[in-house]
Formats: sequence, structure tokens, C-alpha cells
Amino acid sequence: MPFDKNKQQAFQAAQQAFVQLQDAMDNLHPEEADYGRHHKHAEQELNEAVQVIQKAYQSASEHQKQQLRLYEEELSRYQQELQDQ
Repeated sequence: MPFDKNKQQAFQAAQQAFVQLQDAMDNLHPEEADYGRHHKHAEQELNEAVQVIQKAYQSASEHQKQQLRLYEEELSRYQQELQDQ
């Protein structure tokens, strides 16, 4: 049972990291004076989400892995968006 709990906790951490990244990306507005600070924060959230999602793969169920792959696709899109700005 502890393994299942750890698996669920790892997946929930990945979900939370992804949501935090989405929030950081939503706060990016190039016309605002504090854009640079928000951009740096979004990059930090992206890096953290990548690490947490990779860690969650180690114990994820097949269903969870499918969701993690979707997160990774979005991470790639966010990464490209940050590079383009």
C-alpha cells in the first residue's frame, strides 16, 4: 500500500507543478513593467515542472503516464513560447 500512496503523491506533485506553471504563463504580459520578473518566474516553474514530471514517471501507472505525456507536450509548447519572447 505505501507504494500506491507514493505513486499517487508523485502524480499529484506533477499535477500541482503543471498548474503552477500554467499560472506563471498566464501572468506573462509583455506590455507590463514587471514582465522580466514574471518571465524568469515562468522559466523557473517550467524547470521545476519538468523535473517533477520526470520523477513521477518512475512510479506512475499507465493511465498516469498518459496524462504525464500530455503535460510534457504542453511543457514543450510553453518552453517554445518562453524562448520566443
